[in-house]
Amino acid sequence: MSEPESTATASAPTADDRNIAMLAHLLGIFTYFIGSLIIWLVHKDKPEKAFVSAQAKEALNFQITMLLAYFVSGLLVFVLIGFLLIFIVFIVDIVFCIVAAISVSSGNNYRYPIVIRLLQ
Repeated sequence: MSEPESTATASAPTADDRNIAMLAHLLGIFTYFIGSLIIWLVHKDKPEKAFVSAQAKEALNFQITMLLAYFVSGLLVFVLIGFLLIFIVFIVDIVFCIVAAISVSSGNNYRYPIVIRLLQ
């Protein structure tokens, strides 16, 4: 009986899994970390949803990193460089979320290049 479980976890993600993982990345644009947090909490204990859980956790880590970058940029507004940094962080957030969504929609695992990995 352990053989079907190993083939189920090693198989490619289903279309539903890819769509939910893509949604976890795209929700970061609109809901910051809340959307990916909800998806991760729903799927983290389901071994058959390992792809969704891993991608939601990756999106959550990235959105927390972006939230910290927005906070630092907001503090730097007082020395006038923060206005430029807020714009740059916004563009980086959108671009990386779209790239991640395209990658996971193909069934590939995506790792953000600049992220603080708070959740392991």
